[in-house]
Amino acid sequence: MTAFTSVRRTALGALTIIAGALLVMPAQAQNYPISSGQRATAQQVSERGVPLEELAPNAPDTYTVKRGDTLWGISGMYLKRPWRWPELWGMNLKAIPNPHLIFPGQTLYLIKEGGYARLSTSRSNEPETVRISPRTRSDSLADSALPTLKQHLIEPFLVEPIVVDEQVLLRAPRVIATTDERVLMAAGDRAYVRGDAASPMLAEAGEPRYYRVFRNAVALKDPVTAEVLGYEAQYLGKAELVRGESFEEIPNGKGGYTAEYIPATVDLSATKEEVRAGDRLLPAPARPFLSYTPRAPEMEVDARVVSIYGSSAVAYAAQNQVVAINMGSQDGLEPGHVLSLLTKGDRIKDMTDSNRAMVKLPSEINGTAMVFRTFERVSYVLLLEIRNGVRVGDRLVNPK
Repeated sequence: MTAFTSVRRTALGALTIIAGALLVMPAQAQNYPISSGQRATAQQVSERGVPLEELAPNAPDTYTVKRGDTLWGISGMYLKRPWRWPELWGMNLKAIPNPHLIFPGQTLYLIKEGGYARLSTSRSNEPETVRISPRTRSDSLADSALPTLKQHLIEPFLVEPIVVDEQVLLRAPRVIATTDERVLMAAGDRAYVRGDAASPMLAEAGEPRYYRVFRNAVALKDPVTAEVLGYEAQYLGKAELVRGESFEEIPNGKGGYTAEYIPATVDLSATKEEVRAGDRLLPAPARPFLSYTPRAPEMEVDARVVSIYGSSAVAYAAQNQVVAINMGSQDGLEPGHVLSLLTKGDRIKDMTDSNRAMVKLPSEINGTAMVFRTFERVSYVLLLEIRNGVRVGDRLVNPK
């Protein structure tokens, strides 16, 4: 890099400021997903913005980004429909290939012209040149960029729940015993595990070393068709493989030797619940990159809530809880898709009618949810903003 890097600032100067720094970023941090629809929208409105009626009633004229802010939160501050953020920011995607790198300390200005509004980091409509001195960073810029959602709300669900075919869990290695003949095991305990004969647990190069422990594959049934969409396994904790399965030659008392089976050894860690014999182990996945691009799905969505995660005895889910829905990756759903929640619409008896006729109440918009993890036929969504509790059978559709 040269001593100074000149960057041309257009509609969203906050992003352009860091364009030169992209050269030193990890490849993963530069490859946030941008849908074709978002890119087309950004190109169309890069000089205009959104109609004033799309602005939130109390949208501030200026705002300084703070640590702890999120992309979704800032969009919601300015827009009635936060998933339309590319239009408000009017991205010039030729100059700004990554629209997600917004950093604490940057000031945003709301510019209103000709019935439209857009965000900029300059009060003036004229583009300006910003000179940036190169500097060395010991940490990744991606660690400072704004996340879409507050990570603590969804991070556990990226590794904890799992939706699998029932046979996958039945073939998984199982806990068979522990030290000291204890029935229940917790973090810090050592356990012994037996794998499937066709795929034993081995402590060899290229084989998994870290596992997650699960129990109770509960069927997730479509509330409309009653079809089983998959099996949700209950997450119990983590385990590290210490020794793999093996056979030991022991004297048989007849002058020969017999091969005796020795189970694998694991150490349990970070348990949420006590582990017991019969619980299953599955290899731990790679830690996912925690960033999501909020956007409306490009296809038609009409989904239903299948279950409320971790709350089988609770009838209603609250804000910031997670629910499973009956659409997944095979239906085109992706992390970041924003959906509107609709109430089911109860059937009631009309007490003002002498015949006490049954009447179905209309479905009402009940808030917004975002898909953050998908399986083949099931997805987990976070309830971002809701007016009333969400229950099994409620609908999720394209955002209104």
